[in-house]
Formats: sequence, C-alpha cells, structure tokens
Amino acid sequence: MNFLVPFFNSLPGAFGQGLAWGVMAIGVYITYRILDIADLTVDGSLATGGAVCAVCISLGVDPWLALLLAVIAGMLAGLVTGLLHTACGIPAILSGILTQLALYSLNLRIMAIGTDSTTRATVALNVDTHNLLLSSRYVRELGLNNPLLLLAIVVAAVIGVLYWFFGTEMGCSLRATGANTNMARAQGINTNFAKVLALVVSNGLVALSGGLLAQYQGSATIDMGRGAIVIGLAAVIIGEVLFSKCFVNFALKLLAAVIGAIIYYVVITLVLRLGLESTDLKLLTALVVAVFLSVPYFTSKRTVKARK
Repeated sequence: MNFLVPFFNSLPGAFGQGLAWGVMAIGVYITYRILDIADLTVDGSLATGGAVCAVCISLGVDPWLALLLAVIAGMLAGLVTGLLHTACGIPAILSGILTQLALYSLNLRIMAIGTDSTTRATVALNVDTHNLLLSSRYVRELGLNNPLLLLAIVVAAVIGVLYWFFGTEMGCSLRATGANTNMARAQGINTNFAKVLALVVSNGLVALSGGLLAQYQGSATIDMGRGAIVIGLAAVIIGEVLFSKCFVNFALKLLAAVIGAIIYYVVITLVLRLGLESTDLKLLTALVVAVFLSVPYFTSKRTVKARK
C-alpha cells in the first residue's frame, strides 16, 4: 500500500497528460469513427506540431502564434496524406505511412532551425527562460498558472468548435461520406474533398496536441509521436466502451474520447507505481486496446444468446 501516496501525488500530472493527449484523441476520432480510416499520419504530425511550436518559442515567437503555426503544419501534413489517397489512388493506410515516414526527416530539420546543424532530435524549453503558456512544474499548484485550467479550456473550445462545424452543411457532408461513400456521392457530395478535409482537420488537432505537449513537458523530441495512433485509439475505444450508452450527443462523444485519454494515463501511472518497467508501456497499451476492442464483441454475442 506504500505506492498509494506517490500514486495520488502523480494524479495531477496524469490528468494533464490526459487532457493534452485528449486533443489528439479527438483528431483520431474524426478519422477513425467519422471517416472510418485509421490514419497513421498522426505519429508524425504530433511530433511536427511539437517541433514547430518548440522551435518558434525558442526563437522568441509568441506561444499562441507558435501553437497556430503548429496547427497549420499539422494541417499541411494531413493535406499531403489526403492528396496521396484521393489524387494518387494510394490506400489511406499506406498514404498515412508514407507521410509519417517523410515527416520523420522533416521534423529533424525543423528542430535544427536556428542552429548551425542540419538536423536535431530534441528542442528543450525552460519555463524560466522561455515564454510558455503552460508547464507541468505548476500542475499541483492552486492558481491561474496551473496547466490543467488552460488545457481544460482548450479541450472545451475544440469540442465546441467541432460541434458547430459538424452541424454545418460541410460537416454533415463529411459525416455522410464516412457513413456511406457511395450514397454520399450519389447525393452530389464531393467525397474526395470531404476525405481530404477530414484528414486536414484531424492532423491539425493532432499537431495542436503536440504543441501543447511540447510546452507542458518542456521539450519536443523526434520520438514524441511514436505510438500516438495506438494511444489515440485506446482513448477513443475506452471512452466508447464506458460512456457509449449515456453519451449519445456528438459533443459528448468527443468528450468521451478525452475522458478515455485521461483514464488511459491514470491507468499507466498506476501500473508504473506498481513496479512495471517503462519499457513495457507499449505492451500494456496493446493489451488495453485489445481488451477494450473485445468488450463490444463479447457483449453483442452475449446479447444474441440471451435473445435466443
């Protein structure tokens, strides 16, 4: 029971990580649930957002402007994936892989901007010397500098904007494309444009998450997005399994993905406090995703047997 006190002390940090990754989970939800595509671009675009934001702040750019530039960089990454898929006829999953591979090299060069080297794997940010919007240093403090407050506001703003957007004609056409591409095309919807738009919006949100994470943890690294798609899927699936019956509104479904990300990081923190090695986190993530993916399947089988 000695682990309980350190575990509860680390909960604010887990909530902060969950909120920051929750923005990424919303981006994954757009492609995975609305567009029915597992977009692997996010492993690269999250690092791109972190790299752009960190480099801009290190060069003296306003942190809000740095976040905006990070979002634009992520949207450009999503645009490349969308064009590879729609204009070049490459399958969506392969398009994401190709963009992700290209972004690895680009991110190394982005992080070297402002230095004498051509590539760089890490950009460090210090809250004492750089103008940051949030920092994990203050996550346990009661005040306006607590990053949880700003992260919660950003999550609420993202959910509000997306709820409005998907209620517009363009947003409805995007949802129709994901639901039935052939029927949407028969109704006069430009499905290729809708797919590209969804990928652009999704990766813009993923890059925003990367920019927030870079400031929160005080650094941007070339590997910060490795496994991001799995974490995003875990957050989406956990949220759906736990809240699918009570969260029927679209905005609440997006909120469920954020809560899923928070739960994921709380579980990760608990397991680490129990003594699991940090090198086993990928295995744990795969097991968590597999378990929550299996729950709906076995639940439906049990329901069918009960009806018979």
